[in-house]
Amino acid sequence: MYTALTFIGFTLFVAFYSWYKLRKEKLNSKDGYFLGGRSLTGVVIAGSMLLTNISTEHLIGMNGSSYKNGFIIIAWEVTSALALVVAAIYFVPKYLKMGLTTIPEYLEKRFDSTTRTLVALFLMISFIVTLLPIVLYTGAINLESIFNVSEVLEVSKKEGLWITVVAVGILGSIYAIFGGLKAVAVSDTINGYGLLIGGLAIPLIALVSIGDGNPLAGLTKVYNHSPEKFNVIGAKDSVLPFEVLFTGLIINQLYFWSMNQTIIQRALGAKNLVEAQKGLLYTGVLKILVPIIIILPGVIGFYYFGDSMHENQDMIYPELIKKVLPVGLVGIFAAIVMGAVLSTFNSVLNSAATIFSIDVFKRHFGKNCSDRKLVKVGKLTSLILAIFAILVAPMVANAPDGLYQLLQQLNGIFFIPIASIMLAGFFLKSISAMGAKVALFVGLIFYILTTFIFKVDIHFVHIWGIEFVLNLVVMFAVSYFYPPTQEMQQDNIVFVEMKTWKYTKPMAIMLCVVTVAIYILLGNAS
Repeated sequence: MYTALTFIGFTLFVAFYSWYKLRKEKLNSKDGYFLGGRSLTGVVIAGSMLLTNISTEHLIGMNGSSYKNGFIIIAWEVTSALALVVAAIYFVPKYLKMGLTTIPEYLEKRFDSTTRTLVALFLMISFIVTLLPIVLYTGAINLESIFNVSEVLEVSKKEGLWITVVAVGILGSIYAIFGGLKAVAVSDTINGYGLLIGGLAIPLIALVSIGDGNPLAGLTKVYNHSPEKFNVIGAKDSVLPFEVLFTGLIINQLYFWSMNQTIIQRALGAKNLVEAQKGLLYTGVLKILVPIIIILPGVIGFYYFGDSMHENQDMIYPELIKKVLPVGLVGIFAAIVMGAVLSTFNSVLNSAATIFSIDVFKRHFGKNCSDRKLVKVGKLTSLILAIFAILVAPMVANAPDGLYQLLQQLNGIFFIPIASIMLAGFFLKSISAMGAKVALFVGLIFYILTTFIFKVDIHFVHIWGIEFVLNLVVMFAVSYFYPPTQEMQQDNIVFVEMKTWKYTKPMAIMLCVVTVAIYILLGNAS
């Protein structure tokens, strides 16, 4: 009962604080609703980016994977810092100079309107079939485990998960539909730093307990129990071989942190370039710390539970929470986890609404429509997508390699083709619109065939790298026969102040050094 009260209390506090901060905001304009009025600061951007990225698919999925595979999966996190450096120095200054609201807008300026529409539709489909359902389902697993929803309501576990999915989906939709990006960002800031503090507390309390009051002694015990779990260099037959860092993973990270609408929309809403760069580089620092929250607890779980949960790895984190946290704190942490679910869910809904309203509806159905109507279309889009996600969510259960691995495999369907044409657009002037469009479909078909139909015996991240090279070859070949017919469109309008943050380069160097140091220090663990 006390757990439930603290959960409800913290959830209501975040909702009230978000309402209070937004009560005077003008949310009927395009920039006001979709970009937070271009007023976001570095701290808000970093908090929102972290929470948009880190949700229960990480808390549940990555801790489940580290329980089974150890620290080799750290590559998903720490290499993000390198991609954020590239985003801060190269990509975001270009986006802000162009005054973009969505990433597909860039594709129209560089290629043509059809490429923009195709990518917008690709992104909408990816949101519905991959990220939204997995976020909802992992959130439901966590809440069901902590509160025993099925027992309280006297229903089966499956029905309990369904009820939790619907409840979380409805609550997340309310944030996204009625508050826009600013509501998402404000609530994310509280929940983001709450997640950082609460997430760090879980392994710290566990290590203090294991080490009889000394967390370092506890860490030593966990290490001595299974030193192989601390190795970051994955073998060729592991869940994440070390070699993938130099093939598909680097492409995926560049896409995710530099071109993914859900993430980069926060930087597009920055009040100026300084705040955008601060936000991106602060996020890089947080991503270096994040493995303590989403990887270390899984390894600690192996110390506590051994192989007993090997067949049900995605339950390890909820079980660890119940084991190490005092009863009074379980409710608060469950509310923070709920915030993480809502954050990613409503962030994706807001981004999907932004893409559909601006890249599809305004261009094809309402060229002269008012901002007020555009916002209404965005809200309706969010509602429809939320319903789809709720219906699809229970279908992702029982992923053989865990939910996080499933999410990454599904993401490859859309991320790599889009990343290919984005990078080609920026760095290869000879690539034409026809080349980009053909590569989109060739990449999509190639990945689906090799990963899901013929199931080629090559790690899916290596397939990302092969697909990227294939897409480049296709673009060069098609562009040879169908050369570019238009120059890059560049507006000379100043949207925000474009002065560079003075600490951008020192922060960038520090993040690169720390990332390499992690691999050197942990690379020899065995």
